[in-house]
Amino acid sequence: MLILSFITNSAIFLERQLLNIHEELITRCKAGDRDAHFRLYKLYKKAMFNVGYRITGREEDAEDALQEAFISAFRNLENYRGDAAFGAWLKRIVVNKAINILKKRRHETMPDNEQWDVAEEEAPVEYKEELTVDRVRKAIGQLPDGYRAVLSLYLLEGYDHQEIAEIMHISESTSKSQLNRAKNKLKEILTTINV
Repeated sequence: MLILSFITNSAIFLERQLLNIHEELITRCKAGDRDAHFRLYKLYKKAMFNVGYRITGREEDAEDALQEAFISAFRNLENYRGDAAFGAWLKRIVVNKAINILKKRRHETMPDNEQWDVAEEEAPVEYKEELTVDRVRKAIGQLPDGYRAVLSLYLLEGYDHQEIAEIMHISESTSKSQLNRAKNKLKEILTTINV
């Protein structure tokens, strides 16, 4: 029993340590230490830029989302409670900023009613060329904003449809529909053109 208690307490301690890996830096940021702000920015800028880019599909928009997210995060650092990893907290801010950028430049409207549900089909697809990471990345970049956002949030960022619906202010069925449409459009892009 003593061993089990020790293992449980050790696991809780390690989880807490991993959760708050940058606690010292965050504390210094809260105290106004500009060097700590810069160090925290350097630690997360690349990963957060990539999150923004996957959603917006444009470098300049990803940069804007990144900048707005860090400004917001540093201004609201007192609201960070440490009950989630700092990176997860910051990622949520980046996602929200990227979605806001998409809303501002929206060229297509995302339907928010049930009539847009599309049954998912998994027919075999023949591709002209071998699929590579670069080819798929470029094809994702050609998706319409709404499709790319839902696809990125679901497949790359790991959000479920309920979370996507909340983030994007759409229904869960619209999120599912947009994902299906994005997959179909992605298949079409990959089979019809050389990316």
